[in-house]
Amino acid sequence: MASHSDTLVVFFGATAGENGGKLGSDEREIILLVWQIVDLHEKKVGKLHKCFVKPDTLELTDQCKEETGLTVDDIVKAEPLDKVLQQFQQSVSSEVKCLGRTTYTLCVDSPLVIRQALHPEASKKNLVLPECFFSFVDVRKEFHKCCPNAGPAQKLTLTSMLEYVGLPAVSEESIGVREVRNMVQLTLCILAEPHNHKFSCVETVNYKFDSGTCSKTEPVDSETVIRARGLPWQSSDQDIARFFKGLNIAKGGVALCLNAQGRRNGEALVRFINSEHRDLALERHKHHMGSRYIEVYKATGEEFLKIAGGTSNEVAQFLSKENQVIIRMRGLPFTATPQEVLAFLGPESPVTDGTEGLLFVKYPDGRPTGDAFVLFSCEEYAQNALKKHKQILGKRYIELFRSTAAEVQQVLNRYMSTPLISTLPPSPIVPVPVLTTPPFLPAASSTRDCVRLRGLPYTAGIEDILEFMGEHTVDIKPHGVHMVLNQQGRPSGDAFIQMKSPDKAFMVAQKCHKKTMKDRYVEVFQCSTEEMSIVLMGGTLNRSGLSPPPCKLPCLSPPTAYAAFPTPPAILSEAALYQPPLLAAPRPPQTTAHSPAHTLAYYPPQPHLYMNMNMNYTAYYPSPPVSPSTVGYFAAPPAVAAAVAAQPHHAAAAASPVLPQPGALVRMQGLPYNTGVKDILSFFQGYQYAPDEYSVVQMSEQARSLIQPKEWLCL
Repeated sequence: MASHSDTLVVFFGATAGENGGKLGSDEREIILLVWQIVDLHEKKVGKLHKCFVKPDTLELTDQCKEETGLTVDDIVKAEPLDKVLQQFQQSVSSEVKCLGRTTYTLCVDSPLVIRQALHPEASKKNLVLPECFFSFVDVRKEFHKCCPNAGPAQKLTLTSMLEYVGLPAVSEESIGVREVRNMVQLTLCILAEPHNHKFSCVETVNYKFDSGTCSKTEPVDSETVIRARGLPWQSSDQDIARFFKGLNIAKGGVALCLNAQGRRNGEALVRFINSEHRDLALERHKHHMGSRYIEVYKATGEEFLKIAGGTSNEVAQFLSKENQVIIRMRGLPFTATPQEVLAFLGPESPVTDGTEGLLFVKYPDGRPTGDAFVLFSCEEYAQNALKKHKQILGKRYIELFRSTAAEVQQVLNRYMSTPLISTLPPSPIVPVPVLTTPPFLPAASSTRDCVRLRGLPYTAGIEDILEFMGEHTVDIKPHGVHMVLNQQGRPSGDAFIQMKSPDKAFMVAQKCHKKTMKDRYVEVFQCSTEEMSIVLMGGTLNRSGLSPPPCKLPCLSPPTAYAAFPTPPAILSEAALYQPPLLAAPRPPQTTAHSPAHTLAYYPPQPHLYMNMNMNYTAYYPSPPVSPSTVGYFAAPPAVAAAVAAQPHHAAAAASPVLPQPGALVRMQGLPYNTGVKDILSFFQGYQYAPDEYSVVQMSEQARSLIQPKEWLCL
């Protein structure tokens, strides 16, 4: 600790690229180190030392040459970093001993030289830094503590601090020497009367990352979390901590993200001990991990808790053992027993506490998922286990790779927890003639309680939308997320979200507009339920205004004659949109006292519900296996059916293109391109139909060689 140290070593470093406030942000190597000792008791100063450092890449940026005045000739004959650090340690230890002192602490004018330059470079070069580089004092923070009226510590400079205490700044010296002399001058000033300052604000650099678990109830400051993208899929939490070497990550603060299949997606959420370290981490955007560059973005505490937080007692008990190496096994046979897994790993990689060191991942109903986590007491045992990667257990090859405590929790959460929004709304079992409005697709209304997301990445899913909306997720209505698909059934980049109130929708539009999702900014607009329904039914909503869905089939357009008949509002339900394929069965006409002899195909009289064969479809996430691709037909209300049935056959046909039928309309999809009328009649052999009441409505885009009954869709 500095408060117990006898001496300060005033320390300065420069790199071959950015320096000053951007030091270390461009991954350039250190080319210059300067230091000088200050005796805290006698207020004496030692000899000033200046050492050039030879980088692996002998190249200086133009900015570096301009700011430092150095050239390649100055550093080409210098020693590499490891040799210079040895010289530094030997020189400082010898000088401190000559002064009759025993301890010393580094003193810098910014933590960048330690955290952003020295530690990351040493980590990449596998250098072991002397212990003195794991603690230091920042002269700006010490000065702010001594003279709080001088201004915020982040805005202080050596020149401004010297001016505040009435001392002239050294300006004639070369780079490094000038900064060290100014720091020494400032240090001696605040040590003397009237300040009599004691250096006590010691900052530390963690020696290693401590893994652990995080409770969902634990408060996480959003100003401490980042998202790292582009990670190699084999990366462990220790690899990520090494990438951020020099910055202190909170215990258990690395959470590897998984995709929908439970595999790592190359992203991780990292939580630091404070916002200062988070801000320094953002400066490592596009720094390299091996040959890959890593993108670093801001994230929120909610996102971190969603990935890393958990309340499982089983996980907590499994991870309660300290200093264990975690290995994940994937692809296990569903019948695999703990004894078979132990035998597969073999005696050369004993599992900690035998079967107690195995954690099988299961579905809520107890079925195995094929995943398991294994604890090993040391790195050697874990390495032996990893050699079994893709070896066979039973009839399946097993994948093994390093894992983390946060990943254990995340995998358990994914399989055991109920999703925030149900992925498959229940479908009605009994069909009704006119379907009422379901809660997840409301009747048209001018109330602006919805938001439209435009410009979504095509790979975005419901989890990405929930992460994007952050704290506003709690204001989403049940079944309120609607993804818009294009004509090919693929994501169109649009989505609609139903909020609980217009005020909530307004807040989301204000807070989330042009926020970034996967490198793309997303536009967020407040809209009404009516606008949402029209777009979901195939209409368009753009700068030119609102356009209803097109209808390219005149014979199936809603008849104008029906406008005279009052009918209750109806809307397409999830069942109508996504009915499973049904086998067409003979259905003879039935006559009752309350129904006409002929059932009519009927369109509900709401303009925004009319669909056509080439419309844009909406899918409730995740999309169903087969996107809806046909018009919804409903049995006509009794009043309409009676009115039309009372007309002569030719008059009814002239008044409306809708065909009276003895049973129900069916649509054939997937016909071969060369299909003719005779083929269709032959296919329907044994079924009842009116010979003059068939029509080839649409040919499938994909020709098939056979027509099978399962390719019929009965609506």
